[in-house]
Amino acid sequence: MRKILLVGRSGAGKTTLTQALKGEKLCYHKTQYVHFRGALIDTPGEYVETKRLGYALALYAYEADVVGLLLASTEPFSLYPPNITCMVNREIVGIVTKTDDPSGDAQRAAQWLRLSGCGKIFFVSSVTGEGIPEIFEYLREPGDRLPWDSRTKRTKSTKNNEKKQK
Repeated sequence: MRKILLVGRSGAGKTTLTQALKGEKLCYHKTQYVHFRGALIDTPGEYVETKRLGYALALYAYEADVVGLLLASTEPFSLYPPNITCMVNREIVGIVTKTDDPSGDAQRAAQWLRLSGCGKIFFVSSVTGEGIPEIFEYLREPGDRLPWDSRTKRTKSTKNNEKKQK
């Protein structure tokens, strides 16, 4: 699995997305430091909200294969300036979070991410699970086995066993 660095302002859903990707129970807790969790790197929102700390994100990006710029569908503005993706020599994707929130505008958030330089955009709800499989597939490397791969194989073997029993 390729490593992804999750970047976004406080409340954008970075930690919640990390929990959803790990299959953990969703519970809010404030990220206080850059947190490495296998292929996921969660960052505090203050890093993107503060100019001096923002430069550290470019350095942390060297630890990842992909950088994910998160923007909640509910945000009234974007912190990302146009074409910011040129600061990092890693692949950068946009991730619109909180797509299940009725007060959000996912298309507006996606447009802001495109203006920032993101070519690929994911739409995610960590609560409903929408978009989580697409992120897994995107980060997948040859030879990686994802949870649904084993379920598919089990289903096929179960069907074979049922045929043998008949």
